Amino acid sequence: MKYLFLLSIVSCIALSSAAQSRHTVSGYIKDAASGETIIGATISINGNSKAVSSNQYGFYSITLTEGEYTFISTHIGYQATVFRTNLNKDTVINISLTPGVALSEEVIVTATKRESNIRNAQMGKITLPIEQIRSVPAFLGEVDLLKVVQLLPGVRNAGEGSAGIYVRGGGPDQNLIMLDDAVVYNTGHLFGFFSIFNADAIKNVSLIKGGMPAQYGGRLSSVLDVSMKEGNNQKMQVEGGIGLIASRFSIQGPIKKDKSSFIISARRTYVDAIAKPFVKKSSQFYGSGYYFYDLNAKFNYKFSEKDRIYLSGYFGRDVFDFKNSRQSLNVNIPWGNATGTFRWNHVFNNKLFANTTAVFNDYKFSFTGLQNNFQIKLASGIRDFSLKQDFDFYPFSKHKLKFGGMYTYHRFTPSIISGQQDTVVFNPLNAQVKFAHEVAAYVQDDWDISSRLKANIGLRYSAFQQVGPYKKYITDADGNRIDSTVYSGGKAVKTYGGFEPRLTLRYSIDEATSVKASVTRNLQYIHLVSNAGTTLPTDIWVPSTYKVKPQQSWLYAAGLFRNFKNNTYETSIEFYYKQMQNQIEYREGYTPNTLSDTEDDFVFGKGWSYGSELFINKVKGRFTGWIGYTFSYTWRKFPALNAGNKYPAKYDRRNDMSIVAMYELNKKWKLSGSFVYGTGNAATLPQRFYIIGGVLSQEYSSINQYRLPSYHRLDLSAVLTPKKNENRKWKTEWVFSIYNVYSRQNPYFIYFDQSGSPYDGSLKVQAKQVSIFPVIPAVTWNFKF
Repeated sequence: MKYLFLLSIVSCIALSSAAQSRHTVSGYIKDAASGETIIGATISINGNSKAVSSNQYGFYSITLTEGEYTFISTHIGYQATVFRTNLNKDTVINISLTPGVALSEEVIVTATKRESNIRNAQMGKITLPIEQIRSVPAFLGEVDLLKVVQLLPGVRNAGEGSAGIYVRGGGPDQNLIMLDDAVVYNTGHLFGFFSIFNADAIKNVSLIKGGMPAQYGGRLSSVLDVSMKEGNNQKMQVEGGIGLIASRFSIQGPIKKDKSSFIISARRTYVDAIAKPFVKKSSQFYGSGYYFYDLNAKFNYKFSEKDRIYLSGYFGRDVFDFKNSRQSLNVNIPWGNATGTFRWNHVFNNKLFANTTAVFNDYKFSFTGLQNNFQIKLASGIRDFSLKQDFDFYPFSKHKLKFGGMYTYHRFTPSIISGQQDTVVFNPLNAQVKFAHEVAAYVQDDWDISSRLKANIGLRYSAFQQVGPYKKYITDADGNRIDSTVYSGGKAVKTYGGFEPRLTLRYSIDEATSVKASVTRNLQYIHLVSNAGTTLPTDIWVPSTYKVKPQQSWLYAAGLFRNFKNNTYETSIEFYYKQMQNQIEYREGYTPNTLSDTEDDFVFGKGWSYGSELFINKVKGRFTGWIGYTFSYTWRKFPALNAGNKYPAKYDRRNDMSIVAMYELNKKWKLSGSFVYGTGNAATLPQRFYIIGGVLSQEYSSINQYRLPSYHRLDLSAVLTPKKNENRKWKTEWVFSIYNVYSRQNPYFIYFDQSGSPYDGSLKVQAKQVSIFPVIPAVTWNFKF
């Protein structure tokens, strides 16, 4: 009886569909000037609430009943395109959008519809066009997308100048950061002060910090999806810039017009070259220096309207050399990322789109020290080979299905040390290289249940398996190894897995207001273990093993979204609560030791965070910008730490506010500014000092009991575009910026200085604050032709 009932429902649906003749419009949306595909462009039907957005590769599809329709295609920064068609058969229509040539034009052309924040079911997603990122004041003149992301509510920085991000109480390893589908394991240059992302090579940046779709996984907190430009397939284009500490150069153009194109973008600092003339040859530090560089490249080829391939890559390195001639000391520390992505887009038909991706990524850190005839080497890193298959399926106008799977082979290299003195080679008992398989499969449905109710329903299953070659040691109560088990290559050591359900609901109260709620479960199998407050290249990525369990989280979120004045102002207030299990820290009293496996020094506990986020974003007019405010708590509780009592996480911040403003004064001048304020970082500091045997000793507080002074800073920027740029192929601009305008001495860390002697009672201990960035002006010259 049950099956007859289900069969009758299916039959009714089939008959209903047959009774109405339905057809599909599909195609690609691209930039008319460059030929680049456009991510997230909207196709709406005039006089109808139905709409669809182009996917990550610019493809769209919408199915409608037979009839005449007027379609409007829009995207921020582009002129709206309107076309009409008599839909009596399946139709392929590729759409070209013309970039808005001035901000005043953008106001007109995007006023038609800009309500995706209200209409979409997705929560906590913010898309930043690269031109908007360029408009925000830059540190030392270097445009940095991660520093712009830090200005959004729910996202905080790791500290003064750092490019690391912490999202809704999560650690730095809990963010899935991808560059053209390749996972990036270390996002920082200059020990984290700059990010690896060169703005000249970036097309689109999307941050998802709540209600993560099922297509993403492996992290607890957020997704930062960065897409590289594909290259102009219409004409050759060269651009670059010369700044105080770095220069950039990019070239892109067609290999075959409308069919194939490329882009190559490079950046390098020259701090070493600038400083070299000022260091005398007689100085003990002559020959020391630091620099970083990176290279982005991408190639694409369109075989037909149904097949396109893309090949992209990134390579970047930081190189730090330290030489002390008096002590015969020579230190070399290079580290960096290398990624490669091969992607094939195939359109099976007007309702089914496929993307096949093969990815390689490699992160390495090494340290080489040489003094006299003694040499020591330290190395760590992670290397992945991945294969992903994703499908976009548009079966009906009210459903957009996405499904697929992925496989990754991991190779983890922990801190491995070796040394040599003369002809004697030292190979001490090092931690072993670890290998693992990671797989996942998912399905999700973006479902318009009614004109008011929309749902994004997803289910993901993931699994992680540590495999050999590996030797598992059995230890006694004192940690001494007494026995071992040997696993041959490919043999399973430990397997974890589980389902990760995802659900987001949106209910439209009216055309300008909606409420949303989401619940997501996430599993994370790899972990970044840090012994410092900020992410450093010495931090170690470790896998889940027979000792280390996967991190788990449940995230609950709800929010009210409303637009005002014909979508000029986008506002939202969101509330969230996140539970986290199997969190990892080092044990109390830990000191780095490369001679043992780091996981022997791990302790495990739980965490939770909760808070509210307010976002007001003005998106139209000559004056644009946003205000973001976050009020939050982030806690940790470990049985082996802080006597088992809960304590605030090191990235807990009660109040966090950012104000960003951009104003187009005229065609020559664009002004911008940003102000940030945050509660001081939690810190563990000495609270008592003792003199024992004439030696000053100290007793530390409970973990993160104290707060550093609050953090605040004002940055300003002005962009001058000379009038002579008009109607010329060669265009230039000058960017003037001031970082920390009123030279706020923000705390970087606190140390305790002592003076006097304990023997005569004159000993004084004084806390002192270290600040690293006063007011810093900068100027950059950009060119394009």
